[in-house]
Amino acid sequence: MIPPPETLTVDHRRVACDGVPLGKAGLLPGGAALGHPRVYLEIDEKGYVDCGYCDRRFILAGGPADGADQSQLPDIASGASL
Repeated sequence: MIPPPETLTVDHRRVACDGVPLGKAGLLPGGAALGHPRVYLEIDEKGYVDCGYCDRRFILAGGPADGADQSQLPDIASGASL
């Protein structure tokens, strides 16, 4: 398995993702942002969720996936079931 391209540890089960690289929001001319439509994702009992657009992984701090080898965890998009 390949690890996700970017992981973020978060404190809340519901997160938003727009694909804009961290630290780049608002730096582009005219306020335009490179990324994707903003989506809201819900972290389930597995402790993480992946964005279906950009594959960014959100890990719940203190959850079951926190500290795990991310390359060993399958992709989980919000609403998907394994």
